[in-house]
Amino acid sequence: MIFAAILAGGMGTRMGHLEKPKQYMFLGDKPIVLHTIEKFYINPKFEKIMVLCPKKWIKHTKDLISKEMGEDHRIVVIEGGSTRNETIMNSIKYVEANYDVDENSIIVTHDSVRPFVTHRIIEENIKYALEYGACDTVVPATDTIVQSEDGEFIESIPNRAEIFHGQTPQSFKILKLRELYYNLNIAERDILTDAAKIFTLNHEKVYMVDGDVTNIKITYPYDLKVADTMLKENKI
Repeated sequence: MIFAAILAGGMGTRMGHLEKPKQYMFLGDKPIVLHTIEKFYINPKFEKIMVLCPKKWIKHTKDLISKEMGEDHRIVVIEGGSTRNETIMNSIKYVEANYDVDENSIIVTHDSVRPFVTHRIIEENIKYALEYGACDTVVPATDTIVQSEDGEFIESIPNRAEIFHGQTPQSFKILKLRELYYNLNIAERDILTDAAKIFTLNHEKVYMVDGDVTNIKITYPYDLKVADTMLKENKI
């Protein structure tokens, strides 16, 4: 079985002082999160599409989805966690409580504020998660990356040919992801920035899926302006 987890737990503080999280801001004629959900909704391979958001936004999210798509058993809104990976674990708990998960069951996790994800990227995530157990969507770095421990002086400049920018989706075999997450100690969990690191900290390989420069994450006000332009030109 194949599941999707749309991660809408963030409050969007980098977008500025907002009355609502950035995923509920309008892109074109509807909230960003609805654009994102639709990309997964049109793919019939998903048994369930879970939208994970802050507790106080659950009703609002359900109302948005109902108004846009009607009542559909394939979509469920549940509470996220205090961190990204706790949110993913909440989605896994939901799946295991409601389905008979086996070793080939996978979860495709995706940022709610990446509304331009393509069908090709989603399909390749499904394919390679099934084949390798874990995959991450990436694009090659175009800028030189510098590393600094103190934030004042450059310590090293990695070879750009070996550097990639991570995007989402990130996709995993569910039972393997859960096992590896609970293998980590508290200190290791505290340094997690995304789910792929759960695998790398356990010395497990993560396959790289080719992303796309258009698969942008709407984080800052400028990103929303770019997304509006893309929407008008491409009609996502």
